[in-house]
Amino acid sequence: MSANNKQYSDSHALVLPWKTRISVSAVSAVTDAFLRSDGTINRRILSLLDVKARPNPNPVKGVKSSDITVDASRNLWFRLFVPTADTASTSTSTYLPVVIFFHGGGFTFLSPSSFAYDAVCRRFARTLPAVVISVNYRLSPEHRYPSQYDDGFDVIQYLNHRSSSELKQLPDFADLSKCFLAGDSAGANLAHHVAVRASQEGTQLQVVKIIGLISIQPFFGGEERTDSELRLRKSPIVSLERTDWLWKVFLPPGSDKDHEAVNVSGPNAVDISGLEYPETVVFVAGFDPLQDRQRSYYEWLKKSGKRVRLIEYPDMMHAFYIFPELPQSSQLIAQVKEFVSHRCKSSSTMPEDCTL
Repeated sequence: MSANNKQYSDSHALVLPWKTRISVSAVSAVTDAFLRSDGTINRRILSLLDVKARPNPNPVKGVKSSDITVDASRNLWFRLFVPTADTASTSTSTYLPVVIFFHGGGFTFLSPSSFAYDAVCRRFARTLPAVVISVNYRLSPEHRYPSQYDDGFDVIQYLNHRSSSELKQLPDFADLSKCFLAGDSAGANLAHHVAVRASQEGTQLQVVKIIGLISIQPFFGGEERTDSELRLRKSPIVSLERTDWLWKVFLPPGSDKDHEAVNVSGPNAVDISGLEYPETVVFVAGFDPLQDRQRSYYEWLKKSGKRVRLIEYPDMMHAFYIFPELPQSSQLIAQVKEFVSHRCKSSSTMPEDCTL
């Protein structure tokens, strides 16, 4: 963390509209209420508080949605968001990029049908525009590492091994050669590890080509406390106590937080220097306890020889972009659109391909 950012955060308080402040307080309270000291969680009661949005084949704000099963035995499915012809006409191309999105929630909470993430993915689909695939992966503590990473990569393989005739729900204008991995918090952690695995697979992915990674405030950790973790230890949503619990129930028993899944740039980091890891944009917020981890990730990607951009929001907290009333939320989505457009143009072989 730079000295300027530290000074800024130390001398300013987090200022939020009353509506956002109430929502953030409610999320934090609900989270604390269901984290048991024995490492279990009351799913039945929690499900009553997780407001769900149904898929809608009729366009809502220019986007229609449907749920597609990948493997019913482990409840692996994704919600598909497709912009309508009128929405997609903002593109000059007959094809749209595909964004494979992983939701946040500490690997323990939420799903693609949770109201906030349904709204976020609908917004991405409409604004970019893009075909968005929001993955429902297994959750801890019932399913520990590497279940979530396996589910994420298996969706990539599912798309890669099915032709357009077999996956009829995917529109003809969805260009799987222009795929982006995206996620926030735990979903951004998941996106990173899926990107590593996809890079290791190399030529095995003949149809799906991952050309970019959108990492929104990724959930990383480590044994040694960072300055931002200590200074912002009581922050909403990702307090130090909450994140410690989440890592404990996610990792294999006996593991510490320097595990490669958690401390991705730490002592047990996977060497990606020789991999074709996708160009990445990392979003960081000044009131997020995880910010030092996220900047270390950015620096590690650079040292590994990867193309990466860091975008900072000094006045914001963790998960700020899911609150549409915040102007910074729209700003972030606009920057994602810019990144997607840049990567599509850079990787196109013909001028009309995936032009936004």
